[in-house]
Amino acid sequence: MAAATEARINDRIRAREVLLIGENGEQLGVRPLPQALQTAREQDLDLVEVAPNANPPVCRIMDYRRYQYEQQQKRKESRRRATNVVIKEMKFRPKISGHDYETKMKNVERFLADGNKVKLTIMFRGREMAHPELGLKILNRIAEQVADIAVVESAPRQDGRNMTMVLHPVKKQQPSGGRSREHASSPSESGPSNSGPSNTGPANSGPPNTGPTNSAGSPAPADATGAR
Repeated sequence: MAAATEARINDRIRAREVLLIGENGEQLGVRPLPQALQTAREQDLDLVEVAPNANPPVCRIMDYRRYQYEQQQKRKESRRRATNVVIKEMKFRPKISGHDYETKMKNVERFLADGNKVKLTIMFRGREMAHPELGLKILNRIAEQVADIAVVESAPRQDGRNMTMVLHPVKKQQPSGGRSREHASSPSESGPSNSGPSNTGPANSGPPNTGPTNSAGSPAPADATGAR
C-alpha cells in the first residue's frame, strides 16, 4: 500500500518531458526528462514527481529523504494533536440556580481556555421534558457568554432526556491586548514627541498653570472605567 502512494523519483519517472520546479520553488520550465534528471544530479539532489496527473507531469528537485522525514514528522504531529483533543462535559438542569450556573460556567471557561472541547448537557426529568425551550435557552445563553473564546461546533439537539451542544475553543481575540499595549505605550510616545497636549513634567509652558479651567485630558480615565 505504501509503495502504491509513494511518489516516483529519478529513474522511476516515466514521462518524456516534465515541468521542472527548482529546489527553492522556482519554475524552470518544461524540460526533457533526461535534462531534468541531469539538473537534479548536478545539485546532488533527487527529481521527484509531485504532480503525476498534470500535463506535463510536474517534477521538483529536492532531497527526497529529507522530504520523506519531514512528511513523516508532520503526520506524527497531526496524529498527536488528534489524540490530545479532550472533550469535557458539563451538565446543567433546566431550572438551575444562579449560583450553580456561575460555578459551572467558571469550569466551562477554564476547559475552553485549556484548549478542550466542551459538551454541554441539559438533563430533563419528568414533566421538564415538556419544556425543551428551557434547555435551549440555557445553551444559547452559554454560547453568547463564551462567544469570545469558543464557537458552537455542534448545534443544540435533543437526545432522549438530554439536550446537548458542543463548544470548540478558539484563540482569544487580539483587540483587547492591542488596546492595552496602546495604553502602555502612549506615555512613552508622548514623552519624546514635541506635541504639547501631554501633561508630562518636562513641558516648560506656563499658561496651563494659569486659570481654573477644567483640563480636557482628565475625562479619559472616566471613559475607561465607564466602558465597562
